[in-house]
Amino acid sequence: MNIQLYLENETDTVFDFSEKETAEAVIGKVLEKEQCPFDVEINILITDNSGIQEYNRQMRQIDAPTDVLSFPNLDFETPSVFNINSGNEADYINPETGNVIFGDIIISADKVLSQAIEYGHSYKREFAFLIAHSMYHLCGFDHLTESEAHIMETKQEEILGLLQITREPNGKG
Repeated sequence: MNIQLYLENETDTVFDFSEKETAEAVIGKVLEKEQCPFDVEINILITDNSGIQEYNRQMRQIDAPTDVLSFPNLDFETPSVFNINSGNEADYINPETGNVIFGDIIISADKVLSQAIEYGHSYKREFAFLIAHSMYHLCGFDHLTESEAHIMETKQEEILGLLQITREPNGKG
C-alpha cells in the first residue's frame, strides 16, 4: 500500500516532532490494520483555532473551534469495507496517480497544544491521537452511540499502542 500525504501547516507552531512522519506512521498503521487494499491520497491541514472554527462553521454549521475535522471521500455501507462501485471511479480515484482520494483532515495546532497539557501527555501523542481518530472517520466509523464510541476508542488506542506512542509525558509519545 502506498500513501501519498499532502501536509500543510499554515500556523507558526513548531512542534517537537515531525508532523509528517507521525501522520504517515499513524495513517499507515490504521490502513494496514483495517486492511485497506488501495494506494491512497490524504490531505492534512494544520491550522489554528480561528481557522478550524471557520471550517467548522462553513461545513458543519457549528460556530466554535474544535480539535479535528474529518472529511471522508469514500462512502461506506459498513466501516472499513472498502468498495468503489463500478462507474463511480471518477469520484474516488485521481486519474493522474491511480490513487484513491481518501479524504481530508484539518487539525487545530492550538488544540493539540492545549489538550496535550490538559491530558498530561506529549504534543506528539495528542497529534497522533487526532490523526488516528480522524482516520477512523475516513474509514467509515463514527461515535454517535456509546457502542460506536467504544469501538473507535479501542481502535485508536490499539494503533497508538502498536506505534508505542504513549500517554507518558516524557515517554516516546
